[in-house]
Amino acid sequence: MTETSPSFPRSIDLLSHQECQLVVVDVQEKLVPVIPVAEELVFRIKQLAQAANLFQIPISSTEQYPKGLGPTVAELADLLPEPKEKVRFSGAECLGWGSITNTIDSRVKIVLTGVEAHICVQQTALDLLAAGYRVIIPIDAVASRNKLDWKVAIKRMENSGAQITTTESILFEWCEVAGTDEFKQISRLVTEKR
Repeated sequence: MTETSPSFPRSIDLLSHQECQLVVVDVQEKLVPVIPVAEELVFRIKQLAQAANLFQIPISSTEQYPKGLGPTVAELADLLPEPKEKVRFSGAECLGWGSITNTIDSRVKIVLTGVEAHICVQQTALDLLAAGYRVIIPIDAVASRNKLDWKVAIKRMENSGAQITTTESILFEWCEVAGTDEFKQISRLVTEKR
């Protein structure tokens, strides 16, 4: 990978792959079929997971009561680490990170994806914000059964301090520059058909 040292300082709101983690919340077999935008959702999360693996960005995933809701969907299972099982709607506790003041890790920007936006994603986002993490929500990689629930959740998370963006924006922020092998792979990812 070609490293650059820009002469002009970059915004702290941009996402470098060195300071991010990806979290995939509850994209499970019995939840996904009831999501109207399921195909788009899984496709976008798959893009993020592939890019995270390319840039060696840590990935965490959760499953809400898998005994009842089933495992992570097959399209994502091979790209993700062993999921952390939970019954609490927020996944923050089961991630095991604790407060940012107790971490020595520089990966404090959390790209948060999954379902449902107004329940498990939102509660995870609010708890991570309370713990001091910066939370980034790719709007096309979170979903709910109902559009109103999704809209209100996005607004509430943004009002609480989460940054709202899109999957493609994140991919190119992680990439940062053109002309590298990583750029070519990201370009292929974003032009790939569903």
